[in-house]
Amino acid sequence: MTAATKKIAGGIAASALVLGVAGCSTSEPAKAPPVRKGAAAPEAPGSVKRLIGDGSTSYTGPQPNVQKAQKLKPGEKPPQFVVYSWDGAGEDSQRLFSHFREVGKKYNARMTYFLSGVYMLPEAKKDLYTAPQHSPGRSDIGFGDLQGIKDTATQVRAAWLEGNEIGTHFNGHFCGPDGGVGTWSVDEWKSEINQAKSFVKNWKTNAALKDMEALPFDYDKELIGARTPCLEGQKNFMLAAKGMGFRYDSSGISKQIWPKKTDGLWDLPLQLVPMPGRAFDTLSMDYNYMVNQSGTTSQGDPSQHAYWGEQMRDGLMKAFERTYQGNRAPLIIGNHFESWNGGTYMRAVEDSIKGMCTQKEVRCVPFRELADWLDAQDPKTLEWMRTLDVGQAPKEGWTKFLTVGPPAPPAAPAGVKPAEESADESQSED
Repeated sequence: MTAATKKIAGGIAASALVLGVAGCSTSEPAKAPPVRKGAAAPEAPGSVKRLIGDGSTSYTGPQPNVQKAQKLKPGEKPPQFVVYSWDGAGEDSQRLFSHFREVGKKYNARMTYFLSGVYMLPEAKKDLYTAPQHSPGRSDIGFGDLQGIKDTATQVRAAWLEGNEIGTHFNGHFCGPDGGVGTWSVDEWKSEINQAKSFVKNWKTNAALKDMEALPFDYDKELIGARTPCLEGQKNFMLAAKGMGFRYDSSGISKQIWPKKTDGLWDLPLQLVPMPGRAFDTLSMDYNYMVNQSGTTSQGDPSQHAYWGEQMRDGLMKAFERTYQGNRAPLIIGNHFESWNGGTYMRAVEDSIKGMCTQKEVRCVPFRELADWLDAQDPKTLEWMRTLDVGQAPKEGWTKFLTVGPPAPPAAPAGVKPAEESADESQSED
């Protein structure tokens, strides 16, 4: 959105500079069985079965165009997951939401759109939002206008029906030490989450758009994940979110290794990826490439725009190749619908989708499907795969690595009790 240059100033900029030193499955979703002659026509995907609340959302049945998670068979090589995600997703005059929906359909890439709740709240109703530690009606990214709300609702509806996920980027995008999300308590995070949900669940009433189609999902059930503004406040957000239906968070920073759970949620972080031509890795996000290229301006030297885009594209492809040929850890990529440096990063993202999501054994999927797949696996298998470092493939191949599994713990010497049993006994004596 056009206000997003402001929204990422602050915390994430500092992170980017520090770090500077520092499915897309080729298989198609199952097709519906043919209709028998004389039988009633099947119900169209997204047909409302039950309106929810004021009719802003609805129940339309299971989400179409998604793939069911399968547990790895013994010795089976894991697929290469790639997750493309969009912070503060909304449709404005740049039409980037609708554009990347088409890109996704072209290259079989389904994505996660982190919707900002205030983009569904009109300026005239801004006082309905009270951010923690701020007065009513405050937002660092502004609020929606009627055309933007209409267009965003249309894109969100279509995206979900295509098998994409609708997460949240919360509301006012406050960063830094003065009332930023990193200073919020668990209860303050709960308030922010509830308000973000409310603006999506009541957008028709708030914007007086009663005649528009309902969103085709129950947001209380659809919303299972998020990314925090400026990647701040993750700890207290996760403590708040685990009791509110969330299953994952993508606000952290990590190497390209297999993820794990933290406080009951899958921690699916952005990752350190190559910065070609530079002696450091940066974060797998368009904004961080930009900061390491043009610093504090989002419209730097035009003569460098093409090179900067190629640098990002090549960095993402290098990150992909080292995990695709290595430990097969999911690759997590974050972006914004922005035209920074002449839109060069949007072209880089599109090129990388084409380069990754068309390859064999690759699944470009939303976070929800990655979380489903992780939940379907044996936790011991995932922990074993976490022993593989960045770019490290199993030395003797995946079949042996995943068939043999982790080595058994050494047997205790005769007469010595295992540590856990000793600990239990010592506790019982206290």
